[in-house]
Order: sequence, then structure tokens, then C-alpha cells
Amino acid sequence: MNIKKVLIIGSNSFSGSHLVNYLLENTKFKVAGISRSQEYDSIFLPYLYKKRKRPERFTFYQFDINKDLRQIINLIDSEKPEVIINFAAQGNVQYSWTNPEHWFRTNCLGIANLADNLKNKKYIKKYIQVSTPEVYGPCEDFKENSNYYNPTSPYAASKAAGDLFLSALFKKYDFPVSFIRSTNVYGIHQQLYRIIPRSVIYIKKGWKIPLHNGGKIMRSFVHISDIVEGIHKVMLRGHDGDVYHFSSEPLPIKNLVEKVCDAVKADFKNSVEFSAARNPDFVYDLNCGKAIKELSWKPTVSLGDGIKEVVDWIHDNWVEVVESPLEYIHKE
Repeated sequence: MNIKKVLIIGSNSFSGSHLVNYLLENTKFKVAGISRSQEYDSIFLPYLYKKRKRPERFTFYQFDINKDLRQIINLIDSEKPEVIINFAAQGNVQYSWTNPEHWFRTNCLGIANLADNLKNKKYIKKYIQVSTPEVYGPCEDFKENSNYYNPTSPYAASKAAGDLFLSALFKKYDFPVSFIRSTNVYGIHQQLYRIIPRSVIYIKKGWKIPLHNGGKIMRSFVHISDIVEGIHKVMLRGHDGDVYHFSSEPLPIKNLVEKVCDAVKADFKNSVEFSAARNPDFVYDLNCGKAIKELSWKPTVSLGDGIKEVVDWIHDNWVEVVESPLEYIHKE
């Protein structure tokens, strides 16, 4: 496929902004980004971090897929990108129980309205939907499956509904969609409420890190650089209609926090407090066989190295970090 232009919807997101940066550094593509919010402080946008000016091959547009659909379609028709990657989503599981309509508006209706307007545009050669393993429900060593859904939250149900609509477009119109589902993604420039940066900040402030369920909850963590490389491979070689998993070996949260403490040179026992069990925490353990076989993908950044990178980033930007929100802020 001859790619000249790529459009990233949700380019202000953690993963979206890293993909912008990756494509600018590793390809000759022209890249356009769309997000509903203005560009954040540069410590959260890798393509602007420690740079004096915006990269020449990147253009940013502030549009909301729920409110500015016509402007987005006009922009796409004008730019004619061969590849579109969609990160735009309401993404917090816990808060999705409070306002489920907000999650369905973006993750289902927003995606359906967007893709319905794109289904017959022949210049689009690949549309990548950033999905989630939560559409499967609890799973262990789960292989790629585009036909199995067992969501356990409004967030997961809304993402599953969006995926099903895109699958229907593929079956009816040969819409060139591929899906990626990744376990917990981490790295520098991530929102501070996520467990790794949050744990580092708690330690530096002398606060106790709460470990629910005795820290026995199992999670898999994949470094953002491995994720964006995988997305690039899907752009080039991914099959239409298929799902690709990006994951790593799961470990207990207790072990993760121990690694954070080691990186900060803090005593684990003095840095944590064990708290009571909360609502069921499900395991999402994915089999990455298809990505390994078809894309020659595998995670390359060790968890220890990735955590050390986050620790250094927080240390280098401590003044900005302490002035930034430490909690999730919901935007309708």
C-alpha cells in the first residue's frame, strides 16, 4: 500500500499522541490529528515535548466527533488520507456506570456516524479501530476473536457495539477496518491517574499507595513504543476485518508496585497500604499469536526499563507534574 497521508482521530490521547510522534520520526507520511480538546501541555504530548516548534508534517484540528461530524468529513474529503486510526473514546470503566449515555454517544453512535460517512470513500485503504479486551469480558490467554463479546460494564458494552457496527460495514461494504486490542498501556506522557505514574508521584510525596485485594489482582502491561510499532505494522500488513492483540505476561499489581519502588529506591513496605477488596477486578490476558505470526510483532521494552523511563520523566518535569490533575476528569 502506498501511504502518503494518515489521519489520527483522538491525537491528544496518550496512545494517539505517541503514534503521531512515532510516524513523524519513523516514516515520511504527512500526519493530521483531530481531538475535541486543545493540545495539552507539552509534557503530555510527545510530538511537542522539548521541541521549539510544531513538526512540519503534522497538522492539528480541534473537532468533536459528536458535534463536528460534517467538518470532520469535509476535512477527510479534502485531505484524502489513505489510513485513518481512531483512538477517540470515553475510556474509564468506573465512571461509565454513572453516565453510560456519554459512553454510548461517543463509543457507539459517534463511531457509527463517522464510519457510515466513510464506508464508500475509495481513497481510504485502511481504517484501524482501537478497541479493548474488555469487550471479551474476563479472559485468560484469549485468542483473537471478532465474533465473541461478553462485556461487563457500560464502557465495554459501548465499545463492543461500536466494533460490531464496524464489522457489519466490513461484511456489507468491504470497509477496510482492522481492530487492535491491547492490555494496559503505559509509558512517559501518560495521564497521571494511571497506576504507574500515580505510584511514582505517591512515593515522591510520601503518600501510601493503596493495594486493593492485597495487590493480588493480575494485570498485563505493554510499553507504548511497542503498541505504536504494532499499529504501524497493522497499517502496512493487517488484514481487513481482523483483530490483533498486543499484550505481555500478566503479573500481580503488588509485583508491579514493587518494581516502581525499586526504580524510585523506596522501601515497598513503607510505601503501600493494603486495603479491602473492591468490586470484582477481572483478568484480561490476551494471546498475541496472530500479531506475532502475521506482523512479526513482540514486546521489546521490559517492564523494569519502562518504569525507569516514567520515573525519570516525572523527575525531570516535577514542577509541571505537581500542578497537573492526579485524578480522572470526565468530559461529556
